[in-house]
Amino acid sequence: MEHARDLTLLPKAHLHLHFTGSMRPSTLLELADKYGVRLPDALTAGEPPKLRATDERGWFRFQRLYDAARSCLREPDDIRRLVREAAEEDVRDGSGWLEIQVDPTSYAPLLGGMIPAVEIILDAVDAASRETGLGMRVLIAANRMKHPLDARTLARLAVRYADRGVVGFGLSNDERRGMARDFDRAFAIAREGGLLAAPHGGELTGPASVRDCLDDLLAARIGHGVRAAEDPRLLKRLADRQITCEVCPASNVALGVYERPEDVPLRTLFEAGVPMALGADDPLLFGSRLAAQYEIARRHHGFTDPELAELARQSVRGSAAPADVQEKLLAGIDHWLTG
Repeated sequence: MEHARDLTLLPKAHLHLHFTGSMRPSTLLELADKYGVRLPDALTAGEPPKLRATDERGWFRFQRLYDAARSCLREPDDIRRLVREAAEEDVRDGSGWLEIQVDPTSYAPLLGGMIPAVEIILDAVDAASRETGLGMRVLIAANRMKHPLDARTLARLAVRYADRGVVGFGLSNDERRGMARDFDRAFAIAREGGLLAAPHGGELTGPASVRDCLDDLLAARIGHGVRAAEDPRLLKRLADRQITCEVCPASNVALGVYERPEDVPLRTLFEAGVPMALGADDPLLFGSRLAAQYEIARRHHGFTDPELAELARQSVRGSAAPADVQEKLLAGIDHWLTG
């Protein structure tokens, strides 16, 4: 019967998940209690906060909630718990590969500096991967709101840990601030060190920000990229070069990029041949994890099981997973479809 297959059993790769944003709401409440942190009411209501990021104030409020949650991660044990639980949630949703994105700058003051912070995170990822069987790697991301020199320092650090589980270099936060080209040196350092360039673009601003990521940062993947749907020539360029867009439908709706789930241009991208990797972005704030993004494609966009399987394949192909892991996941997707 059509639409009967369980989407949590569909093998997939998860390429767009932020570190603090991956936290379970129950874990946030426990950690806040442990450290005596008074959380904003929006984080304790038992349901996802009402967010809009289409104006500066809305984005600032979103960031403030994120910062409040991050302030509850203070010790190596908290980091280990966060990573293990993120891995457990992903496994439950059918993920066979997770690339978790982090800006270690935010955690460095509490963890003894930048290098200890990165090492604690990478050790936690290694342990969680062993415990859960999930293939797991790290994207280190710079912050658009900070000075480009900070991004260069981060890029050098990321390259230094390329053999310890860092596979890519990102650029996050409000793309309305900080031009992509300001970060070109940082991305050159990352690329020369063998890391995948995966900046955010085409979320809060239009197609031009995706073009900037391609032209100035030589992006191999785009975080979000949905607004490329407004420019047919850009869509063709993404499709021709097989640049994967990490599309996060629930996040787009929560932040007001699109009004309703059916407005997210999944069909436009899919039919233009642009590869997509559906992602959950920040489940703590948006209330839904990985399988739910595939559910949106099914329920609101009429994606059939063969099309959902193709989306899963695109996520695997767009990942930094080694060839043997990709082959295993792709075989699992075929099995899901024919089983």
